[in-house]
Amino acid sequence: MEKSRFDTGLELLNSIDGEAGHNVIASLQDICPDLAKYTIEFPFGDIYARSGLDLKSREIATVAALTALGNCSPQLKVHLHAALNVGCSEEELKEVILQMAVYAGFPAALNGMFAFKDVLAERAA
Repeated sequence: MEKSRFDTGLELLNSIDGEAGHNVIASLQDICPDLAKYTIEFPFGDIYARSGLDLKSREIATVAALTALGNCSPQLKVHLHAALNVGCSEEELKEVILQMAVYAGFPAALNGMFAFKDVLAERAA
């Protein structure tokens, strides 16, 4: 029997984001459980489950995009944790964030680097 989008997404959420991902899902339950369900099904069940990129490459792209947006600190922190969980090194993530200074501007890169600093402190605690 084929897994549902939700089951596939939940399995990937567990392996990639762990507790941080579950905290996001849990925080939506009292206000919009449908958004929690869609967050599991679409990004994880549909996109992350595709074979075209490995999880490390997907997280590098996600960190770059969220850094470039400049105003997604909570989501960026979740994906910085995820990137470390799937094999990105601290140095690789610093370089990704630094690269965004060229294309998204220094404020976005600064916000991204400060978010990364927070993530590293959380992981060291």
